[in-house]
Amino acid sequence: MAAMIETLHLFRPLNDKLVGLLKSLSASDWDKKTVAGDWTVKDVTAHLLDGSMRFIAIHRDQATLKPDRELHNYGDVVSYLNQLNADWVRAMKRVSPRQLIDLHIATHEDYICGLESLPPHGPAMFSVAWAGEEVSANWFHIARDFTEKWHHQQQIRHAVNSQGILTAEYYKPVLDTFMRALPFRYKNVAAPDGTGIRVIVESPIEGSWHFLKSGNVWTQTQETERADVTVSIPAEISWQLFTKAVRYADVKGLIGITGDESLAMPLLQMITVMA
Repeated sequence: MAAMIETLHLFRPLNDKLVGLLKSLSASDWDKKTVAGDWTVKDVTAHLLDGSMRFIAIHRDQATLKPDRELHNYGDVVSYLNQLNADWVRAMKRVSPRQLIDLHIATHEDYICGLESLPPHGPAMFSVAWAGEEVSANWFHIARDFTEKWHHQQQIRHAVNSQGILTAEYYKPVLDTFMRALPFRYKNVAAPDGTGIRVIVESPIEGSWHFLKSGNVWTQTQETERADVTVSIPAEISWQLFTKAVRYADVKGLIGITGDESLAMPLLQMITVMA
């Protein structure tokens, strides 16, 4: 069983940072473009609220939110979620930034209390599909939700040039969660047993992750005896790379690869959002 990634204790302080940031924004800041496609700062803020309110509706209120179409595969799910997200963001254009802030404050405690009520090792209502799981434990679902809250807030901070959460305390658990997708992304990669991969995320995180192929299965290890490829990625680039905000081709010159470059490609094309 994979070691549990602890994130619950970080939701409240992360939300406090979000509310503090939003309260500090100027009127023009809300209209600034983010790396989230066509979404502005206001749009991303609205999307963050959607995630919390949808969870409250389903978990606390037992609401049945049925898709408006049949979902047969991963692509169908992504298409449906993209439309769901777009519909919400479009509707929220008619509310004010102050209303969005008030709604974030009003809903977050119900949201986090709902997460805290979930048995950590019980089956989650929604699996972490980008990690190749058909059934996920609640703790992994919660960790995935934390990556959502973190990376969308980081999109806002990136747009308005505000630091605050690109730290080991907040970002390291996000990367720990993202890296759970790597064995799934490498499952069809032809490589001999004993092949090792090392991933380094540079300052201010200074973290490393190690993976080893054994018996046709890739597993995360404390450390590899050898690294057939070592990939070093700046912290500011890594979150954008794994959330589809940038492509490897656009940031290739900022990423260090030592060893078998072809072995690095599945990592550098790894997406850890439903996209």
